[in-house]
Amino acid sequence: MKISIIVPAFNEEKFIARSLRKIKAATDAFSSLGWQSEIIVCDNNSTDRTAEKARAADATVVFEAMNQISRARNKGASAATGDWLVFVDADSYPSRELFADLALVIRSGRCLGGGAVVKMDRAVGWTRLFIPLWNVISRLKCWAAGSPGSTTTGPRRS
Repeated sequence: MKISIIVPAFNEEKFIARSLRKIKAATDAFSSLGWQSEIIVCDNNSTDRTAEKARAADATVVFEAMNQISRARNKGASAATGDWLVFVDADSYPSRELFADLALVIRSGRCLGGGAVVKMDRAVGWTRLFIPLWNVISRLKCWAAGSPGSTTTGPRRS
């Protein structure tokens, strides 16, 4: 099994190095199962040192000239060689526990896609109300990975 982690990034030089360190550490959840992983950063026409910092962190870097998140995700996915795709924002810091939960869901064969609940290091202002509300809605609607009722199955590629 191989997991491709795709990180779309536009002018994320302040966050990308830390994010990639956290992603690499979290992939231990996959390697403990004997799974391989790769990290692909799609530089979405950044004007800063995002791509340089991603390369320095040993990520594969691809380039998308049109500033559009869906195009960046698709460009990263087109470079992926894994059986499953995981999309992580460039300013996010996934944990080993999150990737372990993801691995359980993949192994169950119950899900084709999903999402995760949101947790902020420091919620401020309106985010203090919005984030918990969003998490409740995403669980009720089964948008979060491993939610009850998630029944679609199958890997990325046949």
